[in-house]
Amino acid sequence: MATIQSENKNETPGSAPFAQTYFHGTKADLKIGDFIEVGFISNFADRQLKHVYATSTLHAAIWGATLAAGDGRERIYLVEATGYIEDDPNVTDKKFPGNPTMSYRSEHPFKVVGEVTIWQRHSPEQVEAMKNGLKNLKEKGIDTIEE
Repeated sequence: MATIQSENKNETPGSAPFAQTYFHGTKADLKIGDFIEVGFISNFADRQLKHVYATSTLHAAIWGATLAAGDGRERIYLVEATGYIEDDPNVTDKKFPGNPTMSYRSEHPFKVVGEVTIWQRHSPEQVEAMKNGLKNLKEKGIDTIEE
């Protein structure tokens, strides 16, 4: 039997709803309780962004971890939103109509609540094909992240 602890002393055990969790793929070394916030250099753009990005699919998070900048270990964190989130316009209806990757962004931090430690990486061929596709977008000038 699971026990749910809550800061609200008026709740009976087990009555607190679980928060929606998302995935965030990166090479950053984070701990449970840390916040992923705006103001840091993006994994995919060589500049600070106004939003933090997350997804509801492990597949998209694996790509995030795989393609993230840096030399760190690829990591996938379970995160909870701390404020309003919206569909990521850089993916939704721009690259994948209808948001099948379930990609989102927020101006508010995402709180790290766990880490996925076992997951299947993409094959070297898949990674190379994705990197070539991203390089092609950059050469065409259509790799801009809309903020």
